Amino acid sequence: MRIFVTSIDTNVGKTVCSSILCAGLGYDYWKPVQCGDLDFSDSMKVKSYSPLTKVHAESFQLNAPMSPHEAAKLENMDISINDFKLPKSEEIIIEGAGGVMVPLNYKGNMIVELASMFEAKVIIVFKNYLGSINHTLLTIDKVKSVGLDILGLLVVGDEVTSSERIIEDATQINIIARIPIVDRVNQKWVKEQGLKVKNKLDKFL
Repeated sequence: MRIFVTSIDTNVGKTVCSSILCAGLGYDYWKPVQCGDLDFSDSMKVKSYSPLTKVHAESFQLNAPMSPHEAAKLENMDISINDFKLPKSEEIIIEGAGGVMVPLNYKGNMIVELASMFEAKVIIVFKNYLGSINHTLLTIDKVKSVGLDILGLLVVGDEVTSSERIIEDATQINIIARIPIVDRVNQKWVKEQGLKVKNKLDKFL
């Protein structure tokens, strides 16, 4: 199965969650486009957190920490949706950049189109903050609108029961697991969280 990991905003915890999924499921990892942080990219983080994971090279590594469409423009590049070639792996975690409506180029192609092109199931990562209900519902609605299946939601951080209940009730999408925030992410913790998530996901895989 191909699983596309997206989130409701930037800096929500996609990469840590992707590491957890890779460690728990034994899946490969691929980040199609990396913008900024090239000295310690998301691919490097996943390999650091889950050393047994096979990490595939990005299609694009862009220097500027901004949306791919503009980061590519600064380097006189034009990203085409056809530039992305899925690694030859049947079991892979694909991590998006930002949320589903982050633009890849000035032609209107968005991150969500990668999930569609690769026929991946989707896991959405969210945090509870003021406005997160709206952001989560909009993300779920967009993913559903393009015909993609959502395996479930991963919640990062503190529990807010009222917010989580309305998201599940309004969308009929279940929360798979809660990922706590820790001072330091390490391999042992990632593996523990991975086993917890795997047990919850087994019925879908």
